[in-house]
Amino acid sequence: MITMTLSNIFTMRLIGNKTHGDLAEIAIAEFINQYMYDFRSIHVGKDLYRAKSKEEDIKIINEVTKVEFPVSLKAYGDGPLQLSTDKNFRMFPRLEEVEEIEISSKTKIEALFGDSVFSDFDEINVLPLIYDERKKRCNIMVFDYDKAKNNTALIKRKDEGKGRKHPVFRFYDQSGGYICEVRYGGASANALQRGLWTHTRNALKYFDSITDGWVDYSHNFILVSLFSHALVSSQKGHEIALDKIKEDIERMKLEPGK
Repeated sequence: MITMTLSNIFTMRLIGNKTHGDLAEIAIAEFINQYMYDFRSIHVGKDLYRAKSKEEDIKIINEVTKVEFPVSLKAYGDGPLQLSTDKNFRMFPRLEEVEEIEISSKTKIEALFGDSVFSDFDEINVLPLIYDERKKRCNIMVFDYDKAKNNTALIKRKDEGKGRKHPVFRFYDQSGGYICEVRYGGASANALQRGLWTHTRNALKYFDSITDGWVDYSHNFILVSLFSHALVSSQKGHEIALDKIKEDIERMKLEPGK
């Protein structure tokens, strides 16, 4: 069921390069509601963005314990991955306060992670839907924030470089392995040049795969046709189609994989 859902999500790239990200939010929210018993999901949407205290796209409620938690969905290619926008621009200035190009003191590193500025490491639940379009495969990879914090042995400033005009602070482990980075994010930086980032290929050991590795997917051209016809049909037609789709969902619950 998750393979089918991911295939449908990434099929949306046939409509537009950015389309799949927004539709992934409502798709995963509905997946939880339909197939993950004891859990309920609400799509927060863009309307509440300015009022949200945390970065979130969907809210998940455990119906048994009544615990609620926000989830930020990221549909990215296999490579650089933004973990937090750091919209208040606090991480980079805090790192600059140390006034060292290389921060290797365990005490200083622990002090940085203990600062409220780096609370994103503990508070953000990012669910990355990673895809490799060339090989038609995808992976749900969750970044292990605790492991990243515990293993950070060096934080190193890198100034302008190939394809980059703003400095970054990169985090490395004891063996020199890349973990993540904090990008500049000042007034002249765009959304891709700020916040907390990592790299799915370079920091692979700091990810857990919910799908137990890569899952092959295929484009669902019928879904594209369904969308195009739905956009030029009436609400009555949508009601009839929705009833049929609901019947199919119930069938799949009884006959998974068919």
